[in-house]
Amino acid sequence: MLRGATAAARQESKDTMSAINSAQDLWLGLDTGGTFTDAVLLIDGRRIIASAKALTTPWNLAVGIGKAIRAVLELLPADAGSGDVSLVSVSTTLATNAVVENRFSPVCTLLIGFDDAMVERSGLLRPGSGGLVVRVAGGHIATGEESSVLDEGAVARAIAEHGARVEAFAVAANFSVRNPAHELRARKIIRGLSPKPVTCAHELSSKLDAPRRALTAALNARLTPQIRHLIEALSQVLSEESIDAPLMIVKGDGSLMKAEIALEYPVETILSGPAASVVGAGFLTGLEDFVVADMGGTTTDVAVVSGGRPVISGEGALVGAWRTMVQAVDVRTSGLGGDSEVHFDRQHRLCVGPRKAMPLSLLAHSFPAALAQLRSIAELERLPAYPTQFAFRNPDRAPPGHLSTIERRVWEALALEPRQVSEVARSGAGLEALRRLADAGLATLAAFTPSDAMHVLDRQQGWSREAAECGARILATEERNARAARAASSPQTICERIYEHVVCESGRVLLAAALAQDPGLQARGRGWGELGERLIEDTVAGRRFSTLLQTTIGLARPLIAIGAPVGAYYPEIARRLGAPLSIPEHAAVCNAVGAVAGIVSQTVEILVNQPTFNVFRVHDPAGSRDYQDPEGALEHAQRVSRELALAAALRAGAADPHVETSVTEKLAQGPGAGYLAEAVARSTATGRPLAGHAERTS
Repeated sequence: MLRGATAAARQESKDTMSAINSAQDLWLGLDTGGTFTDAVLLIDGRRIIASAKALTTPWNLAVGIGKAIRAVLELLPADAGSGDVSLVSVSTTLATNAVVENRFSPVCTLLIGFDDAMVERSGLLRPGSGGLVVRVAGGHIATGEESSVLDEGAVARAIAEHGARVEAFAVAANFSVRNPAHELRARKIIRGLSPKPVTCAHELSSKLDAPRRALTAALNARLTPQIRHLIEALSQVLSEESIDAPLMIVKGDGSLMKAEIALEYPVETILSGPAASVVGAGFLTGLEDFVVADMGGTTTDVAVVSGGRPVISGEGALVGAWRTMVQAVDVRTSGLGGDSEVHFDRQHRLCVGPRKAMPLSLLAHSFPAALAQLRSIAELERLPAYPTQFAFRNPDRAPPGHLSTIERRVWEALALEPRQVSEVARSGAGLEALRRLADAGLATLAAFTPSDAMHVLDRQQGWSREAAECGARILATEERNARAARAASSPQTICERIYEHVVCESGRVLLAAALAQDPGLQARGRGWGELGERLIEDTVAGRRFSTLLQTTIGLARPLIAIGAPVGAYYPEIARRLGAPLSIPEHAAVCNAVGAVAGIVSQTVEILVNQPTFNVFRVHDPAGSRDYQDPEGALEHAQRVSRELALAAALRAGAADPHVETSVTEKLAQGPGAGYLAEAVARSTATGRPLAGHAERTS
């Protein structure tokens, strides 16, 4: 149930009045999820004194953000207020949800020096990847020398041809991490011809693998408009509330960065929400070794924490089908959330997700007239197409001028009040057009969801239970008609099946995350065979594996469950997996807690290699430099990595960052003794975020 605060939270805020009056700063943590926007207030980032929730408003994020901030500020004592807030930090699932649901802004990616195999391996031509790809001659070789001259004319022609149709550009050159000259020159040309943002791949990762760097750069460009929308909305609300504190964004590894940096590198906010949940879970429980499951409206994210540190993905963040080069918490993300759309596939099987929808119970709660429509449909034996789906225009949104004919027709059929989808989209093509409008933030789709099923089963309250019951009756009728059988599931049984589906799928994701992080199992490979798969299947389904054998598989660490829906599902999930369960106080706003409990951390790696015998090359971003001895090269690499890491941490918003430097060497065997073949100087600068009152830029 949505409510501004509990009585306990109100009492706690009164108890902290003396602390506030003693001039301790208030830190405001925010999380903008697909369904809810959460806000928490902490004293100096250490103690929670208030929390609040509001519905996320994707068509205008400022509305939901403003409601959450105002709700939490109202819980402060009368003589405290927005002027006491000295830091604002936000975690967001917007980038993750956009990748999972394939919602991207159109971009043009220039691939410099790529051959056919590299383009194919990048995945940028995969159906559903979106965007335009242009190949350009140029690039470098592994030692940093130019392999061919950059075709500057081709870059200019690409901008002239595609510039009006895209919202951003990405540039990726072969071996740009060894020499970024061609990427930098291409960016200069693009900026001279277009005002739209440009992403260079070498700035996102220093690791080899040009195809994956290209994919990461393209994703960064595609996500820029979404993150800009979020930051502009945040800045607007903070200004209205007279909050002039620094604004930070959570990165995918759980660390923080200034909003200005997030505008340049939005792809680093992929898995921002899950990363904040990991930080928040440790903060709320004090545990150092655990598995955390964060269930939101759109996704469920699972991560493993060992020794107080989240496991970082060595291969780069994996979200949906996309393997990026973003350094992020190793999270298993499933397109399964409390507000995932429930539907039947072409084989009439009950499916949950991956698309998100407004629950019917919330639809009727927000638009009471929708309940009458649901009642009428529930009485029918012959159902219209898409019988549980509704759509409406989002307020204060005007469509862009480049809508297709069918998109324009669907838009004109929509209204500010909900209409049945069958009245708006009369064909499969119309439904796809409607979904594109929803992805663009122009419309909202409503459908039956697990949240509705929990209302029917009386395991969740707050919205219209009758609307949820009507939706369940419609689904039961739809299944009965599809199977041409009178013995189809009852509405209650349909809801129990949805509950069981969520429990089983969540259990699978938890076990997959744990199995992937087990060192002994990793060494033996990932093939489990028929027996192993059956054991996992029976475990998550709560069935006995064998009548003759005693076998169990489960979690050997505590399970921390966070997110608004977890109370309905995770007690049963933990029971089946044999894990101690913790649903901490403030679990429903854990991501917002994690947003202000994190630190600023920036890492820079400088490579030293030996392109020819006794020539040690330092691949400095400012330009490669050769040395005749390894000691001089390593000293230069360490100094540069320290300087760049410190500068990056200060730019990202750290207060008095501390720098640690290490060197990893690879030796090759030569006549008589080994010699240095390659080395990496790695410096990490960390510090608490710099709080205070300062002007923000949007």
